Amino acid sequence: MTPTEFTPLSGLLGGALIGLASAALALALGRIAGISGILAGVLRPTTPDWSWHTLFSLGLVLGAFLTIRHVDGAAPYAITSSPWLLGLGGLLVGFGTRLGSGCTSGHGVCGLSRGSRRSLVAVPVFMVSGAATVAWMRFWGVG
Repeated sequence: MTPTEFTPLSGLLGGALIGLASAALALALGRIAGISGILAGVLRPTTPDWSWHTLFSLGLVLGAFLTIRHVDGAAPYAITSSPWLLGLGGLLVGFGTRLGSGCTSGHGVCGLSRGSRRSLVAVPVFMVSGAATVAWMRFWGVG
């Protein structure tokens, strides 16, 4: 399978699982499944919620690993870009999520479903910025 191959069923299943996990976290702990905030909580071991933040984060990594290893047709894991470019991208994403008070999971999945006005502004900004970045990088042949 190529990375650009259209796979609606796996996308639907993945989206449903993300929605279920977000709903379960909200119902069980009253928390928003914003990944940037959860990861920030892992980096602060003195946070009272550190244990569930860490378990949730490990579950994301373990779930991806198990899917790649045991699901036929799952996309293989490969880093094909420069480590420096990936590091710079990670820092910029981290800065952007702090600046925007959340990430695509917190705003896009949880915020929009709750009718958050801030999320109604943030999500289109994320999407336009992402599309512009991809277009720019493809035009210049970066990455």
